[in-house]
Amino acid sequence: MSNLEAIILGLIQGLTEFLPISSSGHLEIGKTFFGNIYQDYDALLLTLVLHLGTAFSTIFVFKKEISEILSSLLKLKNDNNTLFTLKIAVSMIPSVIVGILFQQKIKILFSNNLVLVGVMFFITALLLYVTEDTKSKIKTVSFKNAFVLGLIQAIAILPGISRSGSTISMALILGIDKDKAAQFSFLMVLPVIFGSIFKLFLDIEKTSIDIDYLSLGIGFFTAFISGFFACKWMVSIVRNSKLKNFSFYCIFVGVISIFYGLF
Repeated sequence: MSNLEAIILGLIQGLTEFLPISSSGHLEIGKTFFGNIYQDYDALLLTLVLHLGTAFSTIFVFKKEISEILSSLLKLKNDNNTLFTLKIAVSMIPSVIVGILFQQKIKILFSNNLVLVGVMFFITALLLYVTEDTKSKIKTVSFKNAFVLGLIQAIAILPGISRSGSTISMALILGIDKDKAAQFSFLMVLPVIFGSIFKLFLDIEKTSIDIDYLSLGIGFFTAFISGFFACKWMVSIVRNSKLKNFSFYCIFVGVISIFYGLF
């Protein structure tokens, strides 16, 4: 992977991770157009490192909220921040199960299957479209809703299904306040990303693949910078109920993906 390719893929990840248009789907399209065939650990490593970049941008955007949560945990306070952490833990359960039981099958999904990506883009478009007229009824995320959002996040491992778009859309369908929906969606993914990349690096130590640390580092930094601005933009988009506009874009990209994959 060249440094230019790392920059472009980093920009794709940073801009599409938070916007509801599927970063994984766009990464698969980008890798295919570059003509590179990534397999198994190579594909998953690249994807996770770029996701790690946007994970750190999430931390910077929500540094105040994260600081308050950590403060409550360190002081063993029984408050809303501690409850929020427990709900994040509940949301992780489906993703952990999927990661343990279906790891090998997940790797295959990251191997340039643009027809699958296109179909998943259509699903994302449908979710975004139906949430336009939803009304917020509750201010906080319940434990039950946290688990439901965790299920959606686990399904969103499929390239083409937007993790942020699907989890925020489901949160709005459940009647959760828009700001809380965006905050929970962006923070719930952090433990999953850090856990996944830690496990992957442990696995890679047992393999003989060559790792291009420079290109991965460039991709990480580019994803971090672009992700920081995209995250702040997405919070504003959710607050102003503009998700429906992205459904048309997802349909367009889905059609292009299927056409390219077939022909």
